[in-house]
Amino acid sequence: MLLIYTHKITPRLTYIFKHIFVRILQTPIIFTTKVEEFVAHNGPKITYNKVPLGKEFFIRNHDLLFDQGINDRTIKLGLWEDTPCFFPTGEKSSIPFDIFAASFYLITRYEEYQPHVADKHGRFSANQSLAFQGDFLEKPVVDIWAYKLLERLKIKFPDYEFPTRNFRVISTINVNEAFAYKNKGLIRNIGSFLSDLFKFNFKGIARHIAVILRIKDDPFDTYERLLELRKQYNVRTVFFFLFSEYTTFDGNVSRTSNQYKLLIKSVIDYAPFGQLFSYYTMTDSKKLNKEINRFENIVNMPVNKSRQHYNRFEVPKTYQNFIDLGIIEDYSMGYYTHSGFRASTCTPFYFYDLDYEIKTPLLVYPFAVNDDVLQKQEFTAKETLLKIKVLKYEVQKVNGTFISVFHNSSLSDIQRKENWDTLYEKMLQNG
Repeated sequence: MLLIYTHKITPRLTYIFKHIFVRILQTPIIFTTKVEEFVAHNGPKITYNKVPLGKEFFIRNHDLLFDQGINDRTIKLGLWEDTPCFFPTGEKSSIPFDIFAASFYLITRYEEYQPHVADKHGRFSANQSLAFQGDFLEKPVVDIWAYKLLERLKIKFPDYEFPTRNFRVISTINVNEAFAYKNKGLIRNIGSFLSDLFKFNFKGIARHIAVILRIKDDPFDTYERLLELRKQYNVRTVFFFLFSEYTTFDGNVSRTSNQYKLLIKSVIDYAPFGQLFSYYTMTDSKKLNKEINRFENIVNMPVNKSRQHYNRFEVPKTYQNFIDLGIIEDYSMGYYTHSGFRASTCTPFYFYDLDYEIKTPLLVYPFAVNDDVLQKQEFTAKETLLKIKVLKYEVQKVNGTFISVFHNSSLSDIQRKENWDTLYEKMLQNG
């Protein structure tokens, strides 16, 4: 048990200390504001204060964890050895910056509460983030900081056995277009034919006809393959189904399609699932609730996992709506335009609501890789795999959770220049 001494225990402080020590370092902690209790403790202990009590392990605190609300913060980046950091602490501190305040700033998405210019889809853009501007978007610096802190604690307390966690992989599959040709309706099928004809895509026309006549399987019907790979590599795979009205941005087959309903039921018999909420649910709780109710009537069980289509969510409003409607896990934390770690961590974390200054029951699963992002960068399959491996290695170094986003259509051969089925399988290999 690690004892933390501080002059004041606040919700912010307990939240981030537990994320660092309990969720990342697997080390139980207790807090005290009593000097005599701290002095009497024989196990490992840390002072988090403005001044040390003696020669103990001491981290000089920044004011952030004792504030309330959102205030302008001047961030000046420095380096802790080779890792970017901020909120410097001075010479007396055992480490050169306040790891807890800096981690809190990044994980709570403090900067997304502040005034910013949204992109054309109403999202906070990656290039406005501190991580992007500081060139550490592709590193889970909160976890890296935690492990560097652990190294120093092991030196200070050599007799204490700090536990370690295991690296894991979670593959998430977005089903926002269940089929390429099937169940699309007459008008959409005619539109697709005309589009292929205009492009002189006679191969596509032939395949389209073969699928409609049931001579060939629909190319987006890759679900058996995905479930097979899930079982082969023992990788947790979560499917997210879009179940909404058709819009410009939500182009799935009709939610009234019996074949789509049967598909959903057949997949969730073998794998965990969640709901991919439509484009216009970002701040519309009524629309969100309607989509949940419709989907629950199909699956006959509560929906508790979510992802936003186009990663279109607003902190804190979207998350507040999720919590009100019983969602307990969200997988939207990432950028639609960039790979990397939006919250600078590869450890699932509970959403802290800065509006109400509370830790919420919503567990956020941050993803590092999105196949749409990689496809837009026009990498070759080899370059894409290398990119994935680099990000995966960053997570492996800190025994974190590597989460990817792929689509059922990714494993087809009509939207990708190269064989992404093989690429996906290689990503799952070795953990």
